[in-house]
Amino acid sequence: MATIDEVTRALRLVIDPEVGINVVDLGLIYGIDLEPDTVNVRLAMTSPTCPLSGYLVDTASRSIARQVSDVGRVFVTLVDDPPWGPEMMSEEARRLLA
Repeated sequence: MATIDEVTRALRLVIDPEVGINVVDLGLIYGIDLEPDTVNVRLAMTSPTCPLSGYLVDTASRSIARQVSDVGRVFVTLVDDPPWGPEMMSEEARRLLA
């Protein structure tokens, strides 16, 4: 069965093309739930009207499927509660954007 660490590593490969930082450090991953053979990820956008939502959902799904062994199904769901804010970014992301 996949681990949270494996899924997180795969999600670090998903780069937001607008800012050039991965979705984990941007604080866009609101949760990862594992079931046998299935990974469920809750992904937020920096804005509810973000035009890249489809791209990021697809890229996250593909990255997990490629990078994590023993995964049969991947579900990435967009969420907007709580609304994303810059305080959700990692220190590294803040440093890169400064």
